[in-house]
Amino acid sequence: MSTRPANLPDKIQHFIDGKFVDSIDGDTFDVIEPVSNEVYITSASAKIEDVNLAVAAAKRAFEEGPWSRMLPRERSRILHKIADIVESRDEQLAEIESWDSGLPITQALGQARRSAENFRFFADLIVAQHDNAFKVPGRQMNYVNRKPIGVAGLITPWNVPFMQESWKLAPAMATGNSVVLKPASYTPLSAALWPDIFREAGVPDGVFNLILGSGGVAGDALVKHPDVPLISFTGDSSTGAMLSTNAAPLLKSLSLELGGKSPAIVFADADLEAALDATVFGVFSLNGERCTAGSRVLVQRDIYDDFVERFAERARNIVVGLPTDPTSEVSALVHPNHTEKVLSYIEIGKGEGRLLAGGGRAEGLPGGNFISPTVFADVKSDARIFQEEIFGPVVAITPFDTDEEALKLANDTRYGLAAYVWTSNLKRAHNFAHGIESGMVWLNSNNVRDLRTPFGGVKASGLGREGGYRSIDFYTIQQSVQISLEVSHSPRFGVSGK
Repeated sequence: MSTRPANLPDKIQHFIDGKFVDSIDGDTFDVIEPVSNEVYITSASAKIEDVNLAVAAAKRAFEEGPWSRMLPRERSRILHKIADIVESRDEQLAEIESWDSGLPITQALGQARRSAENFRFFADLIVAQHDNAFKVPGRQMNYVNRKPIGVAGLITPWNVPFMQESWKLAPAMATGNSVVLKPASYTPLSAALWPDIFREAGVPDGVFNLILGSGGVAGDALVKHPDVPLISFTGDSSTGAMLSTNAAPLLKSLSLELGGKSPAIVFADADLEAALDATVFGVFSLNGERCTAGSRVLVQRDIYDDFVERFAERARNIVVGLPTDPTSEVSALVHPNHTEKVLSYIEIGKGEGRLLAGGGRAEGLPGGNFISPTVFADVKSDARIFQEEIFGPVVAITPFDTDEEALKLANDTRYGLAAYVWTSNLKRAHNFAHGIESGMVWLNSNNVRDLRTPFGGVKASGLGREGGYRSIDFYTIQQSVQISLEVSHSPRFGVSGK
């Protein structure tokens, strides 16, 4: 069994206007721990009234300041303090993240450090950012004035929750907005760490507010609230579509980072050892619970049999163990409901492909959330395990002959988030990347993020972009200001012709 982290409370609460509070009606929900599937904590469960209080606090903080009126340099100093605090607590944060989500401890530690880097990145960017200025010589000066928008509603998923929260909190707060964060109900624990971090760093009361509860109640109330002009959501595509419909009447700004069924295309001329390293890691890291997972591996027929055999051998040798064990490479999935979903896809896959590794629950481990890394080969493009997002340690491998066939297979899903291409032919790499219907492409690389670049997808994988200046764009109003440098010569309507 995993060891419960020290100093965990028995209950977590909302955080509204600088105070930890229960729900108005006192309602709570149980949170389970992925290894044993036992309840280990209760959480306050927000209703519409609780969301209203949080939004009111955020709106008041935004309108009265001082956060929204601070100079970028002042906010930057506080954001750097946040990063310093997160870095100083990285082992504690990783332990809690691992306990709450089932993420292997070594991978959780990396996510804690990325969270600090997200704040540090935007702390620097808001000081260094520049905007357009145009001059019409002797006539006019035009410039762009950026302003924070107001209350940002941030709805985050249960996979790598603390890092995903930082990804939204950092740019939203850096640009001067107040925020209301609604984390996933499966993994609320790490979100409850933010209030003390922000308080210690000097964030004013009301700038950060936390509501806990279900997406169908708390999240829905946040999306529909008239005083929340922008929503950033990460989650599954069906929820994103419903959220978009609910936000439309209020004309909210939306950033939706949704599902994925990303292809990894391996050509015969690729560095096969590097491609194996990347494709095995790309689908099985983070327990396979990642939106950018390369869960469809397309392999050129010349190398197909050899590649598949070596890939399956790697998968069979992956260490499945407790989240606390530093040797674990795959660990417990987040929740029994999600585990049953993944297992149901594995059963479907047994009729759609050749099973070469895994195929069910891992043996010799407690509870029921441990699934052996599972490999299906010879999967046709109309198979459900080829088309649908499984979000677990399951991969479908498919052969192709020509570049044209590979591109058709790569694009043959409703999703378009990420893609990975392995080839030593530079011309092919670029042309193939340009032809793929995805928001992001990695050439001869695994998923290495540069925070300056836009993150997001096309088709059912999302709407909008965040990352670098795209985050600054999303979280600010871009106001155009024009100044005349000469006597204005406007047509004189309404003046008598005498």
